[in-house]
Amino acid sequence: MSKIETSELINTLTRLGLQLQCPDDELNHLIQTEHNYNPWFTPQNVEHAIKAIGKSLNEADLITWLNQYDLNKNTSPKKIGLILAGNIPLVGFHDVLCVLVTGNEALIKASSQDARLIKAVLNKLTVIDDTFAGRFTFVERLLDFDAVIATGSNNTSRYFDYYFGKVPNIIRKNRNSVAVLTGNETTEELYELGHDIFDYFGLGCRNVSKLLIPRDYNIATFFKAIEPFQDIVNHNKYNNNYGYNKSIYLVGREQHLENGFLLLKENDALASPLAVVFYNYYDSLANVEQLLTTENENIQCVVSKAPLNIKNQVVGFGQSQQPQLWDYADGLDTMDFLANL
Repeated sequence: MSKIETSELINTLTRLGLQLQCPDDELNHLIQTEHNYNPWFTPQNVEHAIKAIGKSLNEADLITWLNQYDLNKNTSPKKIGLILAGNIPLVGFHDVLCVLVTGNEALIKASSQDARLIKAVLNKLTVIDDTFAGRFTFVERLLDFDAVIATGSNNTSRYFDYYFGKVPNIIRKNRNSVAVLTGNETTEELYELGHDIFDYFGLGCRNVSKLLIPRDYNIATFFKAIEPFQDIVNHNKYNNNYGYNKSIYLVGREQHLENGFLLLKENDALASPLAVVFYNYYDSLANVEQLLTTENENIQCVVSKAPLNIKNQVVGFGQSQQPQLWDYADGLDTMDFLANL
């Protein structure tokens, strides 16, 4: 294994980041056509995902991120099996990136929902630095691997545990994100919360599916601030989910609130159906902290400006789908795992 030069690596990834922030004809074609393969991958969402990754691959953040690790500690490259999710565009890119920058080889089982985008981005990386060309392979089935990183549901995690439990692994299950409101949020902050809820139609584990609100909170304030997102209901699949869930609540005479494109329902669960956000009232931030601590294993991130003393990753309004390079899924340091194999 040749020595990894961090400065060269940062230069390469910075160049990739700049290309992703200014998509060329090839990427623009994918941006405009991915919805033909996956109706949830609208041009807006695909462009958002590509540019968000591009923005994260900036020199300053790459230096901060990579300098935390000894990239040459692993003297023998390992074959890392990657089972990527496909719920939102390029959701598996960070895992692939971590494998490559630690000098390992990626065996990529891409989701059929998201295979074209990840291949296009990696091809651009190899054009910038052809030494990456032999460091990843797309496979239909994982064979001959030294470790595995697999992302799926609570159901598939049991399958992953059975098949991959004998090798070092990171196996991810379902997680959801929560927003904690205090009642002191500005209209702009509540509008930004709309991004946390509606970006990628709410399909990501970093999308907010649950609100914790003070007992005297005025829901109308929240509804008014998110009105600019109302066009989301014009998406056929989202609208079908909205209409279905609304019908279920009406037929069952279940109490709920709605504004024409989002349903709010008081419910203790974290995971809400698509086009629905669950909410609970709280009496004190101490109660909130206790709940979030109890549910820590099921929460991806918390959106709030409240002074919360919790282990969960807390991000500002509008930031849940803008993770930094060091914002690891499930709070597990993927780089540390790979560098120490």
